[in-house]
Amino acid sequence: MSRPAIFITGAAAGIGRATAELYAAKGWFVGLYDLAGDAVAALRTQLGADHAIAEALDVTDAAAVAAALERFFARSGRLDVMFNCAGILSTGDFADIPIARHHLIVDVNLKGVINGAHAALPYLRQTPGACLINMASASAIHGAPGFASYGATKFAVKGLTEALSIEWAQYGIRVMDLLPLFVATPMVNDVATPPKSISRMGVNLKAEDIAAKVWQVSQSRSLAHTHWYPGLQTQALALANKLLPAFLNRYTTKLVSGY
Repeated sequence: MSRPAIFITGAAAGIGRATAELYAAKGWFVGLYDLAGDAVAALRTQLGADHAIAEALDVTDAAAVAAALERFFARSGRLDVMFNCAGILSTGDFADIPIARHHLIVDVNLKGVINGAHAALPYLRQTPGACLINMASASAIHGAPGFASYGATKFAVKGLTEALSIEWAQYGIRVMDLLPLFVATPMVNDVATPPKSISRMGVNLKAEDIAAKVWQVSQSRSLAHTHWYPGLQTQALALANKLLPAFLNRYTTKLVSGY
């Protein structure tokens, strides 16, 4: 297959779905993977069976991720973009969130990214100009109360991205992440008790905005540009965190979070 190809986890809704729709519209072959197998199957029908493949996938299952990528590559013949988008969110005081949920957040948001990156590498190496894009978050800019475990996984994804961007440069593979503030997706909209930071900062990004940024990132040829901050608000937050003294960053985060 001569068409470029992208493998997307968390493709059933939100950013993953918007990204799938954008890439399919641009003529790419799209791999749709999500725990919600019926939803990605329906999306495949929408996009057209010639333009996509869809499977139910649990990103916490390393063997399943490896098998899915093997089948995808057998069908597409290439892997131009591996987009680790799957993620889950729970907000609230750390002690009020059940420990099993904390563990699941780590398993999906961090281990799922590790599983995807590890399994994708052989196929990325076989595709000239390929890239790995990880979904991080502005929660990785400064630890925010109410998002403790979620933010911790995104800090880890940011660190993993930095390491692999250096390590995989020898293969010509670009490794990057996106760190947006709140995005209007089911994951954010369905939060039972939204933290004050959501109402105070606002939800100013749409899934389509992030999909467009994924496209921009995937077309970048720089091996050095690792972190991407979608939206002016996110860029301002990242710049402030870099320039302000630590005590001011802590105070600002505390103020916005309402703690």
